[in-house]
Amino acid sequence: MKALITGGAGFIGSHLAERLLDGGWSVVVLDDLSTGSKANIATLIGRPDFQHRIGSVRDAPLVAELVDQCDVTIHLAAAVGVRLIVERPVHTIETNVHGTEVVLNAVASRKRKVVIASTSEVYGKSTDTPFREDADLVLGATRNSRWAYACSKALDEWLALAYAREKDVPVIITRFFNTVGPRQTGRYGMVLPTFARQALAGEPITVYGTGEQSRCFGHVRDAVEAVVRLIETTGAAGEVFNIGSDEEVTIRELAERVRAQAGSSSEIVSVPYTEAYPQGFEDMARRVPDVSKLERMIGFRPRTPLAKIIDDVVEYQRSATEVAV
Repeated sequence: MKALITGGAGFIGSHLAERLLDGGWSVVVLDDLSTGSKANIATLIGRPDFQHRIGSVRDAPLVAELVDQCDVTIHLAAAVGVRLIVERPVHTIETNVHGTEVVLNAVASRKRKVVIASTSEVYGKSTDTPFREDADLVLGATRNSRWAYACSKALDEWLALAYAREKDVPVIITRFFNTVGPRQTGRYGMVLPTFARQALAGEPITVYGTGEQSRCFGHVRDAVEAVVRLIETTGAAGEVFNIGSDEEVTIRELAERVRAQAGSSSEIVSVPYTEAYPQGFEDMARRVPDVSKLERMIGFRPRTPLAKIIDDVVEYQRSATEVAV
């Protein structure tokens, strides 16, 4: 079997490429390196069962060429990170919606299986936790660019399911919840690698808002394992699945745990949203997935403990700092 991974030089994509190769697949990666990095796939380059192409998922002829070579496409390429999304909403919407349209057009004529990566952000401001895949979505006002990403990914889902119904495309939609681990950068607002870097550097650990907002963090290895199992499960086509841990933690507690596990004496400081983001920024109090549907379908759910996840992220940040020095 051969897989195309768009955004395959990114954080999740590079781990997925490794997992598939270890499972006997051949892999083609497409990435424009805007947020991904060749360093993420450096150990894979040169393997006979691995190819990489530098290019945009919005390049329809290129995507069609690569889809022709592969049995399944995993579409991960997207604008990512709260900071990037808030600061560049036009880029976010165009990349996410048009890129997905290009991928779906390419797989539709060939009836190839496709995984469309979505996000927990689509649940928006809903307070009906834990979030179930069939729950209503509650988004904020259009004037607030905070919701551009959520809206664009929800549109991706609707478009993908429309292709499934009207054109019999075997589509699987995966909603990732705060996937973290080695290789993730804090460059675009990802909280756990940012906390780890700050703690190791002895800098203040910056908690935005009150710190009482809670999240669930899942290990990237668990996330890619779930994706691979979904691809290999016939009944998953046409369905939406939450992928994430349901171990909940407040952001302030996360900062405290990172500081302790890093052996740091950094101060934890609160930064109001008004100082960090444009006027009108909104956040969610809780974001907790219901992963029972995933477990019923594939007999697996993310279970790596948060303590282990924090250790892996801290060690990666420590090794990255040592290499930089």
